[in-house]
Amino acid sequence: MRDRQKITVQGVVQGVGFRPFVYGLASPLGLCGSVRNDITGVVIDVEGDPTCMESFLQALIAEAPLLARIERVRTEKQPLRHYTVFAIEPSKARDDTDVFMVPDVATCAECLREFNRVHDRRYHYPFLNCTSCGPRFTIVSGVPYDRERTTMARFSMCSACQAEYIDPRDRRFHAQPTACPRCGPRLWVADSQGNEIPVDDPCTFIGVRLQQGKIVAVKGLGGYHLSCDALRNDVVQELRRRKQREAKLLAVMVQNLDMARRLCAVSAVEAELLTSARRPIVLLRKRPEYPIAGEVAPQNRDLGVMLPYTPLHHLLLQQTARPLVMTSGDLTEEPIAYQDDDAMRRLAGIADYFLTHDRPIHMHWDDSVTRIVLGKELPVRRSRSYVPLPIRLMIPCTTPILACGAHLKNTFCLVQGTYAFLSQHIGDLEDYRTYRTFVEGIEHFKKLFKIAPQALAYDLHPGYLSSQNALALEELPHIAVQHHHAHIVSCMAENGCEGPVIGVAWDGTGYGNDGRVWGGEFLVASYAAFERLAQLEEVPLPGGVQAIRQPWRMAAVYLHRVYGEEMEELDLDLVHRLDQRGWRVIRQMLVRGVNSPLTSSAGRLFDAIAALIGLRDEMQYEAQAAVELEILANGMRVEAYPFCLHHDGRPMVVETKGIIRGVVDDLLNGGDHGSVRWGGCRDP
Repeated sequence: MRDRQKITVQGVVQGVGFRPFVYGLASPLGLCGSVRNDITGVVIDVEGDPTCMESFLQALIAEAPLLARIERVRTEKQPLRHYTVFAIEPSKARDDTDVFMVPDVATCAECLREFNRVHDRRYHYPFLNCTSCGPRFTIVSGVPYDRERTTMARFSMCSACQAEYIDPRDRRFHAQPTACPRCGPRLWVADSQGNEIPVDDPCTFIGVRLQQGKIVAVKGLGGYHLSCDALRNDVVQELRRRKQREAKLLAVMVQNLDMARRLCAVSAVEAELLTSARRPIVLLRKRPEYPIAGEVAPQNRDLGVMLPYTPLHHLLLQQTARPLVMTSGDLTEEPIAYQDDDAMRRLAGIADYFLTHDRPIHMHWDDSVTRIVLGKELPVRRSRSYVPLPIRLMIPCTTPILACGAHLKNTFCLVQGTYAFLSQHIGDLEDYRTYRTFVEGIEHFKKLFKIAPQALAYDLHPGYLSSQNALALEELPHIAVQHHHAHIVSCMAENGCEGPVIGVAWDGTGYGNDGRVWGGEFLVASYAAFERLAQLEEVPLPGGVQAIRQPWRMAAVYLHRVYGEEMEELDLDLVHRLDQRGWRVIRQMLVRGVNSPLTSSAGRLFDAIAALIGLRDEMQYEAQAAVELEILANGMRVEAYPFCLHHDGRPMVVETKGIIRGVVDDLLNGGDHGSVRWGGCRDP
């Protein structure tokens, strides 16, 4: 007896070695037919003994490749064709799709062993990979995922690579980026002006320069890094000066887990994340005796650590034998440089040397940043190795939607059915290059996932460029979404919560339904609607955006709100260091209500407390005061300042005067940072 089935496998099944895996399952069972990539996933046409067919189907799911993520398997009985062999067929393209792309994946253990084998033809080759690792999404220009639709199309395989590529028993069978020193991408070195420097061993040359204190632009998977010796304070300080990044934490790459443990406390869960195929930057608590230069993470108890995730990174760390700063190749607030000409133009004033190569990057992105909180991973920035895997939604979306995201730290999202395809971290849209990345990224996602949005979701704020982009597309229906409702619903979707929920959104700035600046919100929220149950009391923002950049303004506002003119008599460091002329101007703005919009923002309360206790009067990057306040609060004594909750209306109002009085009293009683109470608030 024989049976024939058409099996369609959907999910993350392209670029992960699924076709050779299927071939390896079918052949020993005596099954015949074919397997191919299709724009719907992987399609298997298989014929043979029904019992063997059942074993094949069970193993297909139970023994799938490590990087595969099977979402759906459909089977259709077919008339017999009497196949005599099992073959891998060329891919087919169609107009519909339910296929998921694979993120870039860190170099696997087998490739690393080959990489370090002295007599291997790929010994220390910076671009080796196999079906289990290497570049994916950053080199893909279209689907199905085949070499001709990647940036590797320009490299013709040599006979040895071709033999591996067509051998179903080889782990490089249909590994699209496969190459070797004979036929693949080439590494080279350039000076600060982009002129090639002829050297025999580019990595050795650059390794020596890094040890000498030079700053190097290194072309990675999704763009250029700026790298330098993480042990030398003077060098890191110079990198900050050139990059115009004064205080924000810089990521560090270390050779292995042992080195990470010498620098930071690393739990078992954090170690697993550091060494995973994703290899994100993980925020870890520094050890007291750690040797990293203080300028890497000033005023911060944490260090952003990652392990090498490409052969090139492994080679650099082997050459230097020390931790290296690996921060994004850009000036502050610009998108990461990824095209060679653009990188050499934009980074010429920062890098002393370039370590680059001739494999183009099609889609650029930054490293992902994550941390472990209460044993669970909480991404801070979701990008490399996470995107473009979708988030599964509990409630199907009947209409394909493009959600355009916010203005700062933008990501966009395409939603179809039960899947939300979030983009990589785009950045702040105030920069024109970043805005172009946003626009081009949307088109790329629409093309890859074959999603044609039938509606547009955008932030309620009329000034956001993401919202203006949505509103300019007049032919589609538009859905305005309140900023903090979006925050809460995002948490619901990420955690598989049906709702409704009581959601607390504490934020810096968000446009409210009443046209005011919200940011300290207590909402009863479902996916479709919300009620603003309570809010922090509103205070003025003197000078608008300037008050966000200068926390001392918010501290003065809160003091004036609580003490009136008597605040000037308080024996507080903040009062003594106030610019009296500037304060008189601001006081008049408050009294007259000039350029002082009201806000319920929790972020501005954090800013005020940070300035009040002497942490920060001026900010060098967004949310710096709140970040440093959180760092200081971690591990401090836990008590509570009083507050009042006014029930005489909706929304209820949380009055914060008791908190300000409590902080001032503690400071006047001779206290410092350590005497400030850091616990949750309570109603007296």
